[in-house]
Amino acid sequence: SFTGGGTLLSLGLTVILYTMFVWWRDVVREATYLGHHTKMVQLGLRYGMILFIVSEVMFFVAFFWAFFHSSLAPTVEIGAVWPPKGIEAIGPWDIPFLNTLILLSSGAAVTWAHHAILAGSQRQAIYGLLATVFLAIIFTALQGMEYVEAPFTISDGIYGSTFFLATGFHGFHVIIGTIFLVICCIRQYMGH
Repeated sequence: SFTGGGTLLSLGLTVILYTMFVWWRDVVREATYLGHHTKMVQLGLRYGMILFIVSEVMFFVAFFWAFFHSSLAPTVEIGAVWPPKGIEAIGPWDIPFLNTLILLSSGAAVTWAHHAILAGSQRQAIYGLLATVFLAIIFTALQGMEYVEAPFTISDGIYGSTFFLATGFHGFHVIIGTIFLVICCIRQYMGH
């Protein structure tokens, strides 16, 4: 049997997080205190972001593919019905609809912040970023509430696993994005 897996995982995550922190710190320092990045660095950052976004799109395509494959052609093993027998689906007009409205509103708020930054309005940019962070926190809390109240679990077959994996990874992305927006708000406040 394998021992020490938790220690190895913790060590690996610590090294990755430290590397990310140091790299991003250097990128911020170079842009803030040393002037603008060179054209080559700007191009590298742009291509890196494009590749990251494409990889994330493909990541979520896999989850949607699993969901649609299972729901549009349910197998005999789950009763040839969707949702599978014994699964009570979450109503789309409750928390999911509210969270959709919150996500759309946060998109509008971050767009407001972006336009304020382009216009040189620091105060409006901070308000837009704070509104976006506030909405993201509400979204995350509501998603957590939805998980607690869900009438099924991740171990309830294909329905539970696709639901919790897709929404869980989306929620994880929202949390990471919220952290990035808090950092952007702090940097905007500091005049970077």
